[in-house]
Amino acid sequence: MLTSTALVLLMTVPGLALFYGGMVRKKNVLATLMQSFAICCLVTITWTVLGYSLAFGTGNGYIGDLSRFLLKGIGANISKGADVGFTLGLGSSNATVMTIPESVYMTFQMTFAIITPALIAGAFAERMKFSAMCIFMVLWSLLVYSPIAHWVWSPLGWVAGFGAIDFAGGTVVHINAGIAGLVCALVLGKRRGLGHDDMSPYNLTYAVIGASLLWVGWFGFNAGSAVGSNGRAGMAMAVTQIATAAAALGWMVAEWVLKGKPTVLGIISGAVAGLVAITPAAGFVLPGPSIVIGVAAGVGCYFAATSLKHLLGYDDSLDAFGVHGVGGIIGALLTGVFAFGPLSATDANPAGVVGSFAQFVIQIKAVLVTVIWSGVISFVLLKLIDWTIGLRVTHENEVEGLDMTLHGERIG
Repeated sequence: MLTSTALVLLMTVPGLALFYGGMVRKKNVLATLMQSFAICCLVTITWTVLGYSLAFGTGNGYIGDLSRFLLKGIGANISKGADVGFTLGLGSSNATVMTIPESVYMTFQMTFAIITPALIAGAFAERMKFSAMCIFMVLWSLLVYSPIAHWVWSPLGWVAGFGAIDFAGGTVVHINAGIAGLVCALVLGKRRGLGHDDMSPYNLTYAVIGASLLWVGWFGFNAGSAVGSNGRAGMAMAVTQIATAAAALGWMVAEWVLKGKPTVLGIISGAVAGLVAITPAAGFVLPGPSIVIGVAAGVGCYFAATSLKHLLGYDDSLDAFGVHGVGGIIGALLTGVFAFGPLSATDANPAGVVGSFAQFVIQIKAVLVTVIWSGVISFVLLKLIDWTIGLRVTHENEVEGLDMTLHGERIG
């Protein structure tokens, strides 16, 4: 779990930072890197003070309590030389006993809370004020991320209560971030010059390195969500690798057939789409279905990031919605189709969760809940910030670039 935690943090810094930084224009590279790094710092403190308690405190079906405010009591079970653990959802008939120190579980979940808002930044790249971004991310992590994490992953959560399954973050992380990103893109409007200025990525080498770090880090994301070294973790690792490769090839082939050339940006985007789609399914599906999930994500996200975006006319700069929103939805729904019971069997449910039409319908409900909450609260937060300090940089700042105008620095 310590290793998995480090791997998930690697996904944001430097993974996502380089992935996004390589895809923007030269004048905005440092500002984009700064966003990921600053979000890592902001959410770490937010999670420590209140976020973890709201997400995993006992509370009720809708929100945790303040029992872990400032991580109060988190070291209560530590004793030298002894195995330690804690009970998640204490006082609930659905309480889950963790056999790792709560400090480890808290930090593991912190890395998820860090990368989720960082993903959103891809949708508004090159045009949001840094001050507005900082305020939005803190509020969003408390009012959107923590409640949804509680609904889905707490033993008390009402979404978990109606039977929805999400192994490592299809709803909590990817659909959540993707929908928020789409709302950001719509509220902020298009980048100036889109359609006639050159919007080519500054350095695809950075993006490839970033995507590669995301791929490696994702093993901590998915296998680590088994919260132990066991067969379920091993299968989660295996299907993560398989689905990612299938999705990368799916995007590559679709692009090759329709555009005439397979691009580097295409194959790495397809790989990320596969990582996204297998995330909710990783602890529930076998290798064969993981190929189906991967291909569906690669091809589906390709069309979302190209045809759908142009058809509807929104400017999702780095395809946060096209890859994470759409990929998360594909993965969450197909989890309900392909779930293999023995992988999720417990003493309480010896048959485990089995793919069926009924489970597919339950997954649809979980997706809709996430879409509505994330979309509505994100919109309200953005409007409140816009009415107070403003969301978007000035025309002059955008033309000159955010590196110099917001941070007083430039590359080379």
